[in-house]
Amino acid sequence: MKLSHLLTAQHIIADLQGANKFQIIEELLDLLHQNGQLSNRDQALQDLLAREGYLSTGLENGLAIPHAKTDGVRELIIAFGLKKTGIEFESLDGKPAQLIFLVLSPRDTSGPHIQALASISRNLKDSRVRIALLKARSVDDILAIVKKFEA
Repeated sequence: MKLSHLLTAQHIIADLQGANKFQIIEELLDLLHQNGQLSNRDQALQDLLAREGYLSTGLENGLAIPHAKTDGVRELIIAFGLKKTGIEFESLDGKPAQLIFLVLSPRDTSGPHIQALASISRNLKDSRVRIALLKARSVDDILAIVKKFEA
C-alpha cells in the first residue's frame, strides 16, 4: 500500500494550529469532514478519542498516528498535519510529535487499516523523510516528499 495513493492535498495541513493533541486530532478530523470524507463526524471523533484514551498513539521521532476503526467512515482515509513546534502526545520516547497522521477505516475491515499504519511507520522510519517533512513549506512540498521517499 502506497502512502501517496491515500494522501491527497485536500487532506493535508502544513501548519497545524491546535494547542494540544485533542485539538490536533479534531483539526485533522474537521479537515476530512469539510472535504466530505466522513459519514458521521461525531462517531469518528468518539472512536478516535476512545482509542487515544486506551493507549496514546504518539510513537517516536516526532511521529504520532491517531487512528481508529469507526462507523463514521465508508472507506480508509488518511489526513496529515505538520506541527513544526511539536505538541505533547504522550509519545513513547517522551518527545513532542511534529508529524501527525490521522487514519480512519470502517469498523468491519482490518487489512487496509493495518497496512496503512505499517506503510506510515515504514516510510517515517527514515530520518531523511522526517527531516524533509519538517522543512516542507507547503502542501505541495509535503506531497512531493511523500512520493520521493516512498518505500
